[in-house]
Amino acid sequence: MVGKLRWSMTVRIEQVDVGLYKVPLSHTMKDSTHGDMSDFELITVRIIDSDGAQGLGYTYGVRAGGAGIWALIDRYLRDVLVGEDADRIEFLWQRMWWCLHYAGRGGPVTSAISAVDIALWDLFGRRASQPLWKIFGGYDPVVPIYAGGIDLGLSTEELLAQSDRFQSEGFRAIKMKVGRPDSREDVARVEAMREHLGDTFPLMADANMRWSADKAIKMARSLQPFDLLWLEEPVIPDDFEGQARVVRDGGIPIAAGENWHTVYEFSRAISMGAVTFVEPDVCNVGGYTVFNKIAAIAEAHNLPLTSHGVHDLTVHSLAAAPTRTYMEAHGFAMGDYMDEAMPIGDGFVTAPDRPGHGIDFDFDLLEPHRI
Repeated sequence: MVGKLRWSMTVRIEQVDVGLYKVPLSHTMKDSTHGDMSDFELITVRIIDSDGAQGLGYTYGVRAGGAGIWALIDRYLRDVLVGEDADRIEFLWQRMWWCLHYAGRGGPVTSAISAVDIALWDLFGRRASQPLWKIFGGYDPVVPIYAGGIDLGLSTEELLAQSDRFQSEGFRAIKMKVGRPDSREDVARVEAMREHLGDTFPLMADANMRWSADKAIKMARSLQPFDLLWLEEPVIPDDFEGQARVVRDGGIPIAAGENWHTVYEFSRAISMGAVTFVEPDVCNVGGYTVFNKIAAIAEAHNLPLTSHGVHDLTVHSLAAAPTRTYMEAHGFAMGDYMDEAMPIGDGFVTAPDRPGHGIDFDFDLLEPHRI
């Protein structure tokens, strides 16, 4: 009875705490467009309600943008949120969207909204004493996962050794980077990986927007013999027409979405036939609220759903999505700073039964990296 009474009461947002950190990576990573990466920016949001309950959200920046995301939340979204009903998440999402709309309809704007939205859903789940994957529908908590290597700078020998490490860590699917200046090296590296992993091992390749549509079609055809599960982001995210040609003429399924930031971009790409595996990132599309809408659009078009990055958050949405496929475990992992990181076992992870998304950061460990 007490629980029912508490749930029926309006709980107001009392406090919004925002943090900005530069988190070092354990080793330098490289892809075809971002170059060498030795750290990333982490933006955290803690929302505290009038009962003292707290929800945690976060997003990230690569090379630049973290301070801008922090400022959008701290200087603008805070005023939109404080005093409002914490349970009206869609209402608050729309308020945040229209507050920042003129500042841009993507990029830092949707990353800022994402961090807040994730915190609101976490708060909702913690107050309901339910994990988010059940609140979102509860399809299947056991989700296939793959290792997303950021490894363009590795030699072929190092690349193969990394694949062995991934398998020893429990991964049963791997993605590698392509997009070297000499495309013949890309083909040779994919061939080496395929021979090393065997014919049936799920292998993906990610070009990180490196090519024109014509070059992407040529490369896709060159990679056909190696039975890739997908080729990811072959062209810039703005070239919907070109990527639709790659889907049509390249002969390999195309994954894309980590650089689309709104439900409208995903809707356009899907309707144009510009994507095969739909790949949103919960930290830059607008949070769980938008990720789940994109999942529904993909399902309505009979398209498989995957994800980009932040697997500890994403697992809840994929565990509620019947068309989900592999979830990415990204190189920008936060497991070292979490009270309880998600274990990987024989190619799968299991969405936690802890309330909300189940993530708690050790902010004492993060403190030396605060900006």
